[in-house]
Amino acid sequence: MAYETVVEPKTDRKFYLDAPSDLRPGEKLTFILSLHGGGSNGKWQHEYFPVADFADKYRLVIATPTAATTEPARHWVSEADDRYLEGIVEAVFARFGKENIRSFWLAGHSQGGMTSNRLIRTAYFKDRVDGWLSLSGGRIGPATRAENFGPPGGSRLRPGGGALPQPPQGLPDIDMSFIYTTGEHEIASLPETSPWAEKYGAAQRQRLPDIVDDKAGKIYDTLREGRSSKSWGLYPRPGTAQAWRYPNARDGRVIADVVRIDKGHTEGLEPNVTEALIQLMMEAPGGKALRV
Repeated sequence: MAYETVVEPKTDRKFYLDAPSDLRPGEKLTFILSLHGGGSNGKWQHEYFPVADFADKYRLVIATPTAATTEPARHWVSEADDRYLEGIVEAVFARFGKENIRSFWLAGHSQGGMTSNRLIRTAYFKDRVDGWLSLSGGRIGPATRAENFGPPGGSRLRPGGGALPQPPQGLPDIDMSFIYTTGEHEIASLPETSPWAEKYGAAQRQRLPDIVDDKAGKIYDTLREGRSSKSWGLYPRPGTAQAWRYPNARDGRVIADVVRIDKGHTEGLEPNVTEALIQLMMEAPGGKALRV
């Protein structure tokens, strides 16, 4: 892959950009905007969701930014960040050619997933996003958190006091594919139905083959090393993920759930489960960028 730090011209803020190392003129690409969780940053997200390792194989462009708000912890909460993210999209479209973006996905971990849920309800992203990959960042439809879920020592508050904004409720008014992944210890249970699948008239969910990793992820929550919990996340390690897909969704939309067994909120994704998620994304329809 080709890896560099790029400056978004409107805000003069940097972001990580990964692309195929042997990029050919005019080839079709899948663009992923990857958002970190609260209290984190782009560098950590780059390792937590190592999709860039597959940029050459699957012809991916990945932008990984960092939120500006830092006190008392870094979160995606400002309008300035929204403009920054829009600017990143425009910069990527301009650099690689909007006509060459076959599909555009938002991928967000934790509060980055909640932010993705909010962004797809805005006019800008609604008209451009082809899919949302939630990395422990909330599910469209119920998926109850485990009773003991949360960072050891309690959660941080947003700048200026008060709780962080709650995730948007109800179904977003957008046409897109949706993939949800979570650690087993984060949730009380995974529902057998999906309102997003119902929206697209998909059939009953089908179990896919387990995804087995003999290699660990790259990163974990080092700030809570030695005092974390199963639900929040322990050290990265190999493992198995269970996957379900809702087949025959209208317009070819991909709707799936992936549960990483014996994992929590912050263990970095293993290589095989990362690739399995990419493969699901690659099966989904795209083309919104061409119509904007």
